[in-house]
Amino acid sequence: MKEKIQQAFQNSTWKNGSYSVGMTVAVVAIAIILNLIAGQLPEGIRNIDVSDNRIYEITDTSKEILKDLDQEITFTVYAEKDTADDMIKTFLDKYTALSDKITVEWVDPVLHPAELTENNVEEDTILVSCEDTGKSTTVGFSDILVSDDYSYYMTGSTSATEFDGEGQLTSAVNFVTSDTQKKIYYTTGHGEGSFSTSASELLEKNNMQEEELNLLMAGAVPEDCDLLFLYAPASDLAEEEVALLENYIAQGGKVYVLLGATDNDMTNLKAFMAKYGIEQADGYIADMARSYQGNYYYIFPEISTYDEMAEGLTSDMVLLINSQGLNITDPQDDSVTVSSFMDTSDQGYAVTQETQEQGTYSLGAVAVQSVQSTDEDSEDADSEDEDSGEAQEDDAEDTVSEGRLTVVASDSLIDAQVTDSFSTLENLNLFMNTVSANFDDIQNVAIEAKSLEVTYNTMQHAGVISILLIFGIPAVILIYGFVRWWKRRKA
Repeated sequence: MKEKIQQAFQNSTWKNGSYSVGMTVAVVAIAIILNLIAGQLPEGIRNIDVSDNRIYEITDTSKEILKDLDQEITFTVYAEKDTADDMIKTFLDKYTALSDKITVEWVDPVLHPAELTENNVEEDTILVSCEDTGKSTTVGFSDILVSDDYSYYMTGSTSATEFDGEGQLTSAVNFVTSDTQKKIYYTTGHGEGSFSTSASELLEKNNMQEEELNLLMAGAVPEDCDLLFLYAPASDLAEEEVALLENYIAQGGKVYVLLGATDNDMTNLKAFMAKYGIEQADGYIADMARSYQGNYYYIFPEISTYDEMAEGLTSDMVLLINSQGLNITDPQDDSVTVSSFMDTSDQGYAVTQETQEQGTYSLGAVAVQSVQSTDEDSEDADSEDEDSGEAQEDDAEDTVSEGRLTVVASDSLIDAQVTDSFSTLENLNLFMNTVSANFDDIQNVAIEAKSLEVTYNTMQHAGVISILLIFGIPAVILIYGFVRWWKRRKA
């Protein structure tokens, strides 16, 4: 009996079975060890973003802000963690893992309803607070998962179309840690346009408030104005308004002009810009070399990579439609320097009904005026020191500031029909760069929401290259394959 048992353990079946069991145990043990090691890795390494539109990808702007945090911030999430949206939970984990200065606390509103009243928040809300500054703000789940209200009115149902996790959280962090807030006034009374929802949201994310201003009625630019905006005026400015603008810039003020299409005579506005070396060309600009699928008035400008305006742009894909043109000339005042940050190619044309003038035209320019003021700190020198016989001299200190005029040749830069139709464009990023460049203490932290809609590779207007890629190359491959098959068949 003993020999039979020994023989049973020594046959090939037992040996093969023992080997299989041993390998299985080893594989399971390795898998457990790897999972334990992976569980200790940072959140950003554990979770790889494989989503269609990279909704969990975090930009360098946010990473830099989180890296430089020197204040403790608390994210208090008032929601049931088990039932909260997985996209929000995943992104929140990846975002907060980038800084050890951020603490996340979950508060169940069902178990602790008094917490909502005490902190004046609603369910499904993130309260972002900083104890050092005493500031706080809220980000609702509905602000992160943005729904299409238009679809609700048309179909009676709604679903999330955009994910704005990074934009909302980075803006909130910047708000609670910064004591800087800017005031933007935009002029009225000339048929001006109005900011799109997307543009207003980006301004708000950068702690910028908007307010309208009628220059003729006010008679002056308000003292709390940090940036005065002229958004596509359809009628000309009055001479009194031009004088107010010039005086404002001469005192270190910032003015932003966004030109729009108009048939009215804009003599005063053109003269105002020309004084600072920005001369408006006649007609509309076409570009034979940098256009959208053969539509020569749909221009992809060349962005100056050496200018601060291009900071943060990854593709330089900015689209302007039916743009005016600008020529850089000598300013009337020697204290003014002017430069272009956005241009056509050398195949640009200024087109009117009578003429077509070829050249390289500026589509965005900045004029900077050095403003020098003297603060005298005088002391009475009448009293004499009998022992030393010395008298104190007057002290004078010169301070230099900058007045600034920014001109963009087309209001399509922030037109919702352009920015919402082409998700890959960087129009709004460039716009925010041109705004924040007016301030030394402001960094552009406005981050656009990411689309949750399915991305299709479609072409609205198929050109020669499109036809070649879609039909030509496949046809060549098929013909080559058929020829090879035919030769082998005959062999």
